[in-house]
Amino acid sequence: MNEKQQGCIQLKQTHPDLPPLNQSTISKIEAQYQEMGHVRKVPSKRQAVVDNDTKLNLLLAPEENPITPARQLARDIGSFFVITSAVLKHEKVDVMIAT
Repeated sequence: MNEKQQGCIQLKQTHPDLPPLNQSTISKIEAQYQEMGHVRKVPSKRQAVVDNDTKLNLLLAPEENPITPARQLARDIGSFFVITSAVLKHEKVDVMIAT
């Protein structure tokens, strides 16, 4: 029996209330500890996927009416405000961030 199998068994005996871990989970935890020095959960930095049509609409709309607030712009094109503001910020487009 290898160390990971023994670790699974020991964890199950010590903490029967926890869901069982398999060897791959222990390997991932071990790899994270080796790489980062801790096993805390690290938040992912996912980018919102925005299709090209939506992005194009977002970039063209302020040119048509530059005083349109970002929230209204998001409503007009059927997008979320968070996505709208992230795209505009990434593309360095200045719009009002009023409600």
